[in-house]
Amino acid sequence: MTQNKGQKGFSLIELLIVVAIIGIIAAIAIPNLLSSRRAANEGSAISSLRTIHSAQATFQATNSNNNFGDRPALVTANLLDTQLGTAGQKSGYNFTITPVASAAGTSASFFATANPVTATGVTATGTRYFGTTEAGVINSNTAAITVASGVMTGTPLK
Repeated sequence: MTQNKGQKGFSLIELLIVVAIIGIIAAIAIPNLLSSRRAANEGSAISSLRTIHSAQATFQATNSNNNFGDRPALVTANLLDTQLGTAGQKSGYNFTITPVASAAGTSASFFATANPVTATGVTATGTRYFGTTEAGVINSNTAAITVASGVMTGTPLK
């Protein structure tokens, strides 16, 4: 094979080396990118639970005889945005709000939870579950948050 003067280009070996280097860089960068996305989703879930707590405090002070509201009631009162209030899903987390009306001798309460849409695997949207009550403390857990006798499972965030 003859080479003409002034002919320029890359050899097959040079192209394979460049492709290999790009593959190595991608193998390092993609897990970090996915981890960053999960951390951002978890931060958004915590922030959304704080928003829910504030909305509930405002709702209780201004509406419904000192009771807390469910998602539709909070949206109707313009205390939650429609994405969080109507769909109940935001940034890879599903949100539930459960108000408990006051009864004789007990005051009203609520609990709200944020569960990742996908909790395992490469496509995980989050690895931790979060919850809060009328006390405003946000708890986290590696399994679903539950409430029994007014006590929420999980570890309070610091």
